[in-house]
Amino acid sequence: MPVPGTERPRVHRGALPADVAESAHAMVHAATAVDGVAPLSDEAVKAIDAGEDSPVVHVWTDASYANIVPGRDGEPAMIEAVVHPDHRRRGLGRALLDTAFGAAQALGPNGVRVWAHGDLPAAVALATSMGLEKRRELLQLRRPVGEGHELPELVVDPSIVLRTYAGPEDHAEILRVNNAAFDWHPEQGGWSMDQIAERVGSDWFDPEGLFLAFDASDPQTLLGFHWTKLHDADLGEVYIVGVDPQAQGRGLGRLLTLAGLHHLARRGVREINLYVEGDNTAALRTYERLGFSRYAVDVAYG
Repeated sequence: MPVPGTERPRVHRGALPADVAESAHAMVHAATAVDGVAPLSDEAVKAIDAGEDSPVVHVWTDASYANIVPGRDGEPAMIEAVVHPDHRRRGLGRALLDTAFGAAQALGPNGVRVWAHGDLPAAVALATSMGLEKRRELLQLRRPVGEGHELPELVVDPSIVLRTYAGPEDHAEILRVNNAAFDWHPEQGGWSMDQIAERVGSDWFDPEGLFLAFDASDPQTLLGFHWTKLHDADLGEVYIVGVDPQAQGRGLGRLLTLAGLHHLARRGVREINLYVEGDNTAALRTYERLGFSRYAVDVAYG
């Protein structure tokens, strides 16, 4: 039998065979345990189990796995990859990415990026050897909560109505504000009702953790929202904070973020994380003032 991973990487679009999907999940778990950071994002992990109609392209050997998500609206295709920790330093990562880049380039003319979650030294070395450069940084910030790490008081101006999710009747306004706020964002922009429904239907969804802000004079038109997420008993997340560009300058980003932080603190978490683009200086300033500091970085190379 060949040494695991030494065979030529296979490329497939559509649903993976069950044993290959199981192996890919096992690689993700093994790499996470060794590295202390997940090699694939939540979305890329879900893509392992994508169905036949999915546009996701899979590349794998017995000891390595990658998937490719085609870009939307002129955005580059995105690769996320993992090599089993027991089979590293044998050239498997280079062979996997060479094949994945070739497959991704065939998807369209808008370029290719590969995520390095945690930007670990081995990933930096591999990117350098392939002539890749940093094209995007996604920062993870964290903030402790609890005794000794108290939150600022939440004060709601009388001109703002702040409430939590009331049901599907809120979906249209959440979608409108999300797509206006993130029209520049390759993953968060361009959502449809399907993305809203998927998240509302998730196991982690808490209607009391989705905050909506309205002008008191117009309680039907959403100004902004903050969607929180509870990962486990100790860790909560500032999942999405979106403010309508027409409502900028009213302090809504801070207000909505703080409302969600208080909610997560009441749930008893010890720490709260969030992700923010490295060049989003306005958001970084808001989060730093609320006590967040840099915890980790994900880098897209291209």
